[in-house]
Amino acid sequence: MRPLTEEETKTFFEKLAKYIGRNITHLIDRSDEAYCFRLHNDRVYYVSEAIMRKGMSVGRDQLISTGVCFGKFTKGRQFRLHVTCLDVLAQYAKFKIWIKPNGEMPYLYGNHVVKAHLGRITEDTPENQGVIIYSMNDVPLGFGVTARSTVATRKLEPTAIVAFHQADIGEYLRDEDTLL
Repeated sequence: MRPLTEEETKTFFEKLAKYIGRNITHLIDRSDEAYCFRLHNDRVYYVSEAIMRKGMSVGRDQLISTGVCFGKFTKGRQFRLHVTCLDVLAQYAKFKIWIKPNGEMPYLYGNHVVKAHLGRITEDTPENQGVIIYSMNDVPLGFGVTARSTVATRKLEPTAIVAFHQADIGEYLRDEDTLL
């Protein structure tokens, strides 16, 4: 495990800022314990420094993961968030979408959120903004990117896409072999 380079940190924080904005500081400057981001096998992990120090005693080939996997860098050096960081993103999310019970299963199968399934949306959500998708019971289901702003969403037809699917908790079953 190694610290992220300056370029990797910039790419990672830009992607993370789409979903939680300035709340990134809450991830780094914690009052309970020191946490950091580390890179291992092109994956970024959010780990406490105490656990990170213990993980340093394990060889690179034997270490599978430590902490919370936020995502991975692709071969083109783009960063892709994984659903494994959903709990952390949900804590600090700026913009949220709640979907109705009849829209939960289609979303969990990997489909986009359509207007007919929209329960609520955070006020003043801009277009192309990262959002956390919740059930009406405030259970985080996944995250995505808005297709339209809050104002434009009100005028849409029921079959129009409100948010594009990025990741959902159904991926734990569909893609379990590639998450680690």
